[in-house]
Amino acid sequence: VQLQASGGGLVQAGGSLRLSCTASGRTSSNNGMGWFRRAPGKEREFVASISYNSASTSYADSVKGRFTISRDNNKNTAYLRIDTLKPEDTAVYYCQAVDLSNRPLGSWGQGTQVTVSS
Repeated sequence: VQLQASGGGLVQAGGSLRLSCTASGRTSSNNGMGWFRRAPGKEREFVASISYNSASTSYADSVKGRFTISRDNNKNTAYLRIDTLKPEDTAVYYCQAVDLSNRPLGSWGQGTQVTVSS
C-alpha cells in the first residue's frame, strides 16, 4: 500500500488546514490510520489515529481540541482537520497505518509540509 499525504501549505497562526492521506495499491487491510509529524530538529511524533470503522479516535495531548481525524473508506482516504494553527504546529505531516497501540506500520511516504507563520 502506498500512502500519499497532501494539503499542507503556509498558513497564518489561527488559520485552518485539512490534510488528506490517500492510499493506493492493496488497500484491503482494515488497519487503523494515524497521522504523525516531524518538526524541525525533533523526532517524529504521534498526532492522531482513527480505527478502521471510525468508532475510535485518539489524539496527542498537544493537539486535543484543535485537530480532528476522520476517514472515508470508500475513497481510501484519511483526513486531518487542523484548526487554530500555532507556529509550533510547523512540521512535515505523515500518514501511516497503525496498530492498536498507535505504532506505525509499513514505510513512510513523503509527507506534507505545514508551515505556520506568527
